[in-house]
Amino acid sequence: MSIKVVCPHCGRVNAIPQKESYAKANCGECKNSLLDTTPVNLDKNSFDNQVLNSDIPIIVDFWAEWCGPCKMMAPAFKQAAESFALKARFAKVDTESQQELAGRFNIRSIPTIIAFKNNAEVDRVSGALSVAQLQDWVKRLI
Repeated sequence: MSIKVVCPHCGRVNAIPQKESYAKANCGECKNSLLDTTPVNLDKNSFDNQVLNSDIPIIVDFWAEWCGPCKMMAPAFKQAAESFALKARFAKVDTESQQELAGRFNIRSIPTIIAFKNNAEVDRVSGALSVAQLQDWVKRLI
């Protein structure tokens, strides 16, 4: 059985064998690692590609540069992402530059983290979370 994952580097959809863990997995287009856990910055063009074409959950942090709690949570979000290589893709949406996306998902306070799975929102949480809180929340979703 295979799963679809979107390359965090070039946006190409890749079908890879479903495994419990991966030692190596590279994009068929750009050859970069699909195991990269660095949160991906999304805009209105790349958002749907990531969410609609991924069989793994997409965890999206809606944030803004001026938001103190957002800036405080950013390192925890990045660190939590390291635990979920090819189990979940972590992404960020800057609500200032991507106001259309913020409106589309009715973002009223930031940070707001939304989990998408099977092309739909499955859960959301508002407010800054610690690494452990993020990891626990994502583990319940995968």
